[in-house]
Amino acid sequence: MTSDVTTAVDAPPEPPLYRWRWVALFVILAAEVMDLLDAMVTNIAAPTIRAELGGTAAVIQWLGAAYTLSMAVGLITGGRLGDIYGRKRMFLIGAAGFTVGSLLCAVAQSPELLVGARVVQGLFGAVMLPQGLGMIKEMFPPKEMGAAFGLFGPVMGLSSVGGPILAGWLIDADFFGTGWRMIFLINLPLGLAAIVAGLRYLPESRSPHPLKLDFGGVLLASLAGLLLVFPLVQGRESDWPAWSFVMMGASVVVFAIFGWFESRRSRAGGDPLVVPSLFRKRAFTGGLLTGLVFFSSMSGFALVFNLYTQVGLGYSTLKAGLVMIPWSLGMVVGFGLAQMVQRFGRKVLQGGVLVMALGTLGVLLTVTLAGMEVTPWQFVPALTVTGIGMGLLMAPFFNIVLAGVEQHESGSASGTLTAVQQLGGAFGVALLGTVFFDQLGIGANPDVIGATRIVLWIVAGMLLATFLAAFLLPKHAVEENAGH
Repeated sequence: MTSDVTTAVDAPPEPPLYRWRWVALFVILAAEVMDLLDAMVTNIAAPTIRAELGGTAAVIQWLGAAYTLSMAVGLITGGRLGDIYGRKRMFLIGAAGFTVGSLLCAVAQSPELLVGARVVQGLFGAVMLPQGLGMIKEMFPPKEMGAAFGLFGPVMGLSSVGGPILAGWLIDADFFGTGWRMIFLINLPLGLAAIVAGLRYLPESRSPHPLKLDFGGVLLASLAGLLLVFPLVQGRESDWPAWSFVMMGASVVVFAIFGWFESRRSRAGGDPLVVPSLFRKRAFTGGLLTGLVFFSSMSGFALVFNLYTQVGLGYSTLKAGLVMIPWSLGMVVGFGLAQMVQRFGRKVLQGGVLVMALGTLGVLLTVTLAGMEVTPWQFVPALTVTGIGMGLLMAPFFNIVLAGVEQHESGSASGTLTAVQQLGGAFGVALLGTVFFDQLGIGANPDVIGATRIVLWIVAGMLLATFLAAFLLPKHAVEENAGH
């Protein structure tokens, strides 16, 4: 009895909860919204932007690929910068840089300047976004953690629904004669509000044992990604010269050098960008393959479908945005369904792939049967099914992959998977966008329907590959992983 009392008296008091944690959470969510909107808006705005600024068809692909590729190579390093220099500081620097990048996008007078500004957005977004996870884990007690992370799903869902509509409406409204530039100008008040609120409400936070930066790993990963995406986008414009195939081959070599470099750094006692032991785990390599193929198919599908509705069917930007509502709402429904059947683990993910493939074939059937006379309402069933499948897959993806790695590897695995999600987006836009424009042909009567159908068949094939790759994943998700 005496020992119990002594233990109770000697036990250190619980640290007080951070007073402004829920306000801080909404600041973090605002940053997520800015990223989600900017990742999607150029799919809607790309034809309008090209019509004003000029440039080749590759410009349409680079508007999305430049953003996602730069974010992919910066995400893991962005998280480490917060651990070392303070998460609040790096969040504010990232938000400020992202806002400046948005302003540069809005005032760009050439395609090259706009693509460069998108790179600036992606790099600073990679500094800003990873800080939120660490701050949430420090601000919230375990009993509130689930509720805090639970807000991410609805916010992502609303952003996916509202993003294309907002972009289409802003371009059609042409406020003050700004046209497409307003989709970037709207980030200025959002970014400034995030900075001001961040200064006031975000807590000081950093890791007690931060990992060192791996500049060599970042450089090699960036070079490998660029060597793969650049020739896919630009090779078609030059009729596939020898250098395009040399660059793609070189990307494989550089990825291999990256793996060797990371292993060498790990053996020397350093902190590699990606923990080499992860690549010896079937769950992780399977997760990389599954994620790369799936996110490539998803991003490519979104780009090509928007090109089909605007270039082929002549829809306005607002009408093209509205057509995507069933897809976005279906994704929200899919997220909800996944929570109800999560006990089935990997089967939920694979079921989602099959549902999405069914929806994609439904879109293909609609395009084939209705041709140029298709109405937005005719797309509702197929796009809804596609979105539901996408939500069913994405909801358990991270948890299932992380179930196959050790606890001390989970941070590196999580950051790498998130980066692969972005890299897959850049690769999908480059690959499927190139197929679309290659099949489109030139002249007064481009074959938009034919090009769209071929891309949809490829998307269906990529989803089948995703289904097969998912067999490499663990059968069940981790029980406790609030971070995803």
